[in-house]
Amino acid sequence: MGAYQHMYDTVTRVVVDRVAPGRRAPALPRTAEDILSAVHEGALIPSELVAAALARIAVADRELNAFTVVRAEQAVAEARALECREDLDMLALAGVPVAVEHAVASPVLGRLREAGAVLAGTTSGAGAGPRADVAESRTRNPWNPDLAGGGAAAAVAAGLVPLAVGADAFGAVRLGAARCGVFGFSPGRRGPSARPGPAEHSVVATSVADAALALSVLAARPDPVDGDPPRRLRIGVAVDPPHRLFRVDGEWAAAAWRAAAATEAEGHLVEPVTLPYGAGVYEALLRRVTGLSDGDLSEELSPGLLSPRSARLRHLVRPAQLDRIEARLLELFDSYDVVITPTLAAPPPRARNRAARGRLPDILSAARSAAFTAMWDLLGWPAASIPMGSHSRSATPLAAQFVGQPGSESTLLRLAAQVERREPWRRVAG
Repeated sequence: MGAYQHMYDTVTRVVVDRVAPGRRAPALPRTAEDILSAVHEGALIPSELVAAALARIAVADRELNAFTVVRAEQAVAEARALECREDLDMLALAGVPVAVEHAVASPVLGRLREAGAVLAGTTSGAGAGPRADVAESRTRNPWNPDLAGGGAAAAVAAGLVPLAVGADAFGAVRLGAARCGVFGFSPGRRGPSARPGPAEHSVVATSVADAALALSVLAARPDPVDGDPPRRLRIGVAVDPPHRLFRVDGEWAAAAWRAAAATEAEGHLVEPVTLPYGAGVYEALLRRVTGLSDGDLSEELSPGLLSPRSARLRHLVRPAQLDRIEARLLELFDSYDVVITPTLAAPPPRARNRAARGRLPDILSAARSAAFTAMWDLLGWPAASIPMGSHSRSATPLAAQFVGQPGSESTLLRLAAQVERREPWRRVAG
């Protein structure tokens, strides 16, 4: 029996058990907040919600290829166990189906489960960074199946689950979010909202509020960031790439300026700025794309994930480069609270198997895609990707990246919520 047929049979049993004759299975609400409200009010029960999510996965993921594992039987069992809890109406993610990337660490999974989330399955990554050495078929983009997506982001953008958690190594979570038109947020590794380890709990959601809710759970904070507007901010807009080898598609640059215009309309001070990347950034990006980075970032990677070519590039490692880059950026951020860039430099690549084209083309493609995202992951600074229109040629979403210095997570979330209200986006594709 095929995996999808087995999952379909499991979902059918749940629906038969829980849905009265003549009643259709409930549709999955679009946002985690909607699900949470329905569960807390008793309008829906977790097993119904999980059944709806699994049914959508069974149909859509045959083509989308976002999930590597679907936990049909386990998810149903976990949802039914939740229904027996007396504190169900107190759980921060009660009954919310979530997906996680395969690289997410077990402590993160524990926090999700403690909050009442139900793990629907694990997804592939966004196709950037050292794990690109592992041959796999790329996830398709829900907006244009010929182009690549990113497992966690594609699952959310297709409406299969409202929330996903991923590893943001090389900016992969923000890359996937930008490709698929959903909100992606990566907390910094320092400050009050710091994530527990490198690239371990970045989130993808259809709304800023859902992302804030998930982040509060993952950071073990009792309350998410509220939606109050931030104070008047000084915002710099930087659309030049970190190296002359990278060219920026004009529509992606325009997305950054569109986001900047939205912030200016909200009363913030906006002006163009040139980021002081310096000569060391390109080498730092290569280190990250080949899995060769500094300190605890390199410890998360198994040597078996690196190709022989990656291993031969160890001579590029120069830890002092990042210190110099960060010092220049901290000086710049004396004058700015937030910097806006394009999230990507170009539309997504075609969806295809990496092994078919070799390692070097994949490195170059990943480096170009992550030209604006990788440095902030290297430094451990918080950053967000927010949808900002659609590309005229690829028919895939555009996005802008918001970046702040360590400890600015709350500011970035509040600013993103402002822009979301002014420039709302379609929650899911199709």
